[in-house]
Amino acid sequence: SGFSSIGHMDTMLRGRHHIGHYKEGEEFIQNVFHSLFLLFPGKEKSKLSIFWLQYEISKVVQCFQAKKKKKLKAQGKKSKKLAKNLLKAPDNRNHLSLWKLYAYLEWLLGNITDARKVFDTALSTSGTGGLKSPQLCSLTLLYAQLEVELLESTEGAVMSRAVHILTKVTESGPYVPYSGQVLSVNVLKARKTYEHALQDYLSKIPISDQDQVSDADQLVNLVGCYALFQYLTVGIDAAVSVYAQTLEKLGAPGPQKCENAGENVGIQNFPTVLEAVTILHTNLLRFHMKISVYPLNPLREALTEALKRYPSNQSLWRSYIHIQRKSHSASKARRFFDGVTRSTNSLEPWLFAIQAEQMRKKLIENVQRADVGEIHSTIPETGLTNRIIALFEHAVQSENGTHCPLLWRMYLNFLV
Repeated sequence: SGFSSIGHMDTMLRGRHHIGHYKEGEEFIQNVFHSLFLLFPGKEKSKLSIFWLQYEISKVVQCFQAKKKKKLKAQGKKSKKLAKNLLKAPDNRNHLSLWKLYAYLEWLLGNITDARKVFDTALSTSGTGGLKSPQLCSLTLLYAQLEVELLESTEGAVMSRAVHILTKVTESGPYVPYSGQVLSVNVLKARKTYEHALQDYLSKIPISDQDQVSDADQLVNLVGCYALFQYLTVGIDAAVSVYAQTLEKLGAPGPQKCENAGENVGIQNFPTVLEAVTILHTNLLRFHMKISVYPLNPLREALTEALKRYPSNQSLWRSYIHIQRKSHSASKARRFFDGVTRSTNSLEPWLFAIQAEQMRKKLIENVQRADVGEIHSTIPETGLTNRIIALFEHAVQSENGTHCPLLWRMYLNFLV
């Protein structure tokens, strides 16, 4: 039915409605999954199950963003049914990545107690691999991150469920669900275990072997768990020093041209260890600023450094735009965007530069149109309009921009 019938484009607003998943496109995608499912053997089938569940989760997230409660309820039911059916398959029963996604889905739908049960069950049946098992580490990290997001401040966090989870993964015994307290002896032991595990990993990985996927993922999850553990038990500076130590040891290279296709749909699946560790670092700083008083500069510096290195990482750009919205001076951000667009062929810096200016324009128009008794001030903001048009013009003249349908559509949309 008209344009973009397969998949969805969430950048465009049409009238008041967000363009969501079309019925025909949705049927087509479901048919593809069903057909492929019959063709793949065990291991590939498990991988396909993960992609399918990730796709379902993306739809739940979309319902959240569009604030459609009814649709969210219906979508949640469908997605949960699929998740349960996928987990019933004999090959998937002990597949921790699937359990992780299912628990995450329950958490997104607001069923925190059910989600905790799923996480606990998965951890209890996962064996005693501890920090050596990549899937177990990844599951632990997500569970702990979600628990930390529920905290209102870091006071008393040492006794929290998150610390319990992060402590248990370092012990080689079976997992015991949280009972309301964490022993300080266990916290000290866990800190030593994390320290040694990280040292071992960093000493054994030569830079050239960074691309061995499971090792790389494992290192990212280990660093994430250790930093989060330090954050909860010692404080933000201890967590930042874990990230700094890792980035230094892996030899963060200077700014380089990255041709990566941006962010993967997975919860953590990034092109390089350094990029993934940087994202964990900036996310933790953002979270800490939300729950307590902390200067903006460390986060701004970390983001600008990272974006020079990974100009096509959408997640980092989103964080950058988010913090720039709070500043009243646009010149610093404009200079930064200008520098990055000159030094890379990636299209992301252009798209985000345009988005940042459009947000600024919207903000100014809202302020100008504020209701003042009978008078409505409607002075047009021509400076910003011209600036945005100039950005579009430069972007569509760039090599990648010429061939980007999204960019042309955004340009047309803006002119209309």
